[in-house]
Parts: sequence; C-alpha cells; structure tokens
Amino acid sequence: MFRFFFTEYSIPLILFCLLTLQAVPASNTHAKHTNADLAASVQRAGRGDTVYIKEGIYSVIDLRIDKELTLIGKGKVILQADGPGDIISIQHDGVRLENLTFRDTETSFMKDYAAVKVEISNNITITNCTFENNFFSIYLSNSAGSVISHNKLTGSGKKESSSGNGIHLWNCRKITLEGNTISNHRDGIYLEFTKETGITRNKSFGNLRYGLHFMFSDSCRYTANTFNRNGAGVAVMYSTEIEMTRNSFSDNNGTSSYGLLLKDIRQSTITGNQFLKNTIAVYIEASSRISFTENILKGNGTALKIMANSETNRFISNSFLNNSFDVSSNSRQNYNEYRRNYWDSYSGYDMNKDGIGDVPHSPVRLSSVVTAKYPSSIILMRSFFMGILDMTERIFPAFTPSDLTDTEPLMRRKL
Repeated sequence: MFRFFFTEYSIPLILFCLLTLQAVPASNTHAKHTNADLAASVQRAGRGDTVYIKEGIYSVIDLRIDKELTLIGKGKVILQADGPGDIISIQHDGVRLENLTFRDTETSFMKDYAAVKVEISNNITITNCTFENNFFSIYLSNSAGSVISHNKLTGSGKKESSSGNGIHLWNCRKITLEGNTISNHRDGIYLEFTKETGITRNKSFGNLRYGLHFMFSDSCRYTANTFNRNGAGVAVMYSTEIEMTRNSFSDNNGTSSYGLLLKDIRQSTITGNQFLKNTIAVYIEASSRISFTENILKGNGTALKIMANSETNRFISNSFLNNSFDVSSNSRQNYNEYRRNYWDSYSGYDMNKDGIGDVPHSPVRLSSVVTAKYPSSIILMRSFFMGILDMTERIFPAFTPSDLTDTEPLMRRKL
C-alpha cells in the first residue's frame, strides 16, 4: 500500500508540481493551422474516405479536391480565405462537405471567387455549413444530382456591383436546394440554364437585389420558400414549365420592387402562395398560359400588374385583400381569364345566394391608370376626386379595359 510521508521537502515539491501543471497549455479551440496542414490530410486520404477536421481556424486558399471524399468538421472548424481565390475547389464526383464554416473570400470584378466552387462534378453534398462574409458563397457550374441543404449563408454585400450571389447555379440539372437561410448577398439564389431543380423551404431575405433570380431554367419547382425584404423580390425570366407553390413573398418594397416578376414565362403554375405588403405583388410581362390560382394578395401597393403582351393566362380562386390597387394594366383589351376570385372591393349582390356575385366585377380602377401615368398623383389616391373618377369609369368605361372583368366574383373569401 502506497503511503505519503510529509517531510521538509514536501512543500517545495508540491509547489513545483502545481507550477508545472499551470505551464501546460489547455486545448486551444481557436488554434490556427495552415493551408498545408489541411491539404496534406486531403492528399493522404484514399478515394471514398472521410476526413474529420479537428476544431480550429485554418488559413486556406484554392484547396483542390479531385477525388471522392467527405470532409466533416469536429467542433468549430473555420476555413478562412488566405488571399484571392476560392477556399475549396471541387473537381470530382461524390464529394461531401459537412459542419464547416467558410469565411472572407475576396471580392473581384474579374473572377467569381467563391467559398465553395464546384466545376463539372456531380452528386455533391454541402450540408450544415456556415458561410460568412464571402463574395460568392456556393457556386455550382455544370453539376447534376447535387444537394445543398440546411446551410446558413450571410454575405458581405453593401452594393450590388461588389457583391456576389449566395447560391449560384450555372448550367446545372436536378439540383436540390433545401432548408437554407440566405441573406445580404446580391441575389440570394441565382439560376441560369438550370433544369429540373427543386428549391424547398429556403429563407432568402435582406438581399441587395433578388431573393431568387433565374433565367432560361425550365421545369423547376419552388415550394414553401420565404422571400422577404429583398431589394426587388423575385425575378423569373425566359423559362417554361415552372411550378411555384406555397411560397411567401413579403415586404419587398422600393420604386422598382416586386414580390414576383414574371417575364417571358410560359405554361407554368403559381398556386397557394402569399403576397404581402409588396410595392407590386405580381408583375407579368410577355407571359402566357400561366395558371394563377388560390393565391392570397394582401396589403400590396398594386396586387397584379399585367402588361398587354401577356395572354391566355388564368386567374382563378385568388383573394385580393386591402390592396391600394387590385389590378393594373396598360392595355385597353383583355386577353386573360378572371373567374371566381374574391375581391374585397366588390360591391355587387347575390340574389340567389349561391356565393357568386350576380354582377361582374371590374378590378381595374381609373385611378390606377392615372397614377401609373402621373406618379405624383398618388397623393390624391384616397381623395374624393379619385373616388368620383373611379365611379364614373365603372359606369362608362373609357380608359380601362371594359372586358377585364371577373365574371363570377366570390361573395366570401375561401382562402
């Protein structure tokens, strides 16, 4: 049995041991590592291996991953840009990034530097990562079957010209974007020449230009996303067979701001969405065969602004509530169908009690035509004078399209 004998040398010995213990540094969760440290780990790993990166700050630039590999952060792992370039460049199929933080890619007016750049690589997964103060955060080019999910992306944007996009897809196919939170970029999500992509339950807010912006991207689906307080809302251009369901577009305000802008869109479905407190909730130009159904448009400046070059669109079973103007158009003719919508401005009657107004409703007011042509007249919008103009126009339509009417207006709101 071990016995401790207290002698005259015991006290100095105890003090020495205590000082020695204090001199041993504790584990530093913010220890700094070089690009070479991480590159060496990636190089040593075999095809299909998983590399666990220990907690700390890594100064990294242009780390190339050219084999199937999984990188997972253990604890708080920060990959910080160490100069101009991409932090990680993925150039092989089957790469997975998880639980990593990417910071401080440099701004460039010549190159699209990104925290993570994927080029000609498929089946990439980026999940549960954080992106802070980057030019572009995630950039995919020529990729298919990849998944970007449950990431938080906060940009460094102060003005459009010096900001990149949060999630940028170019010439991609069958990409899944799900559960991401994106803010303070130029565009939260940007797609170009991208097809068959699903964007679900993302939150894109406070971006300098658009929460979502896509062009030449057919057969894409957008479901249960939130787009609010962006510079100009959401822009959808030059695409066909688009589905937008159960999304929220709110508080996108400004002189040229929309909840949703549709330009050259064909054969698409927009249903079950909410448009709340936007300058213009929905703007439609040169678009056709859109089914716009069961949407709520509430508290907007103008709920629906549709240009004369849009035709064969159907607006059915929507609710128009507390908007300054429900419908605005630059055409004297109507080439679209409006039926069974609820208009809180409808003053007709229902003699047979079938829930449908007996008198068609004309949602375009003369005051909307006047304010569109003379914007300063908006200060008279709720005046007695404007009320007289609107009443006169309803009785003797001369400046608004006489055939733009809801033939079966609902007496009660269904939505």
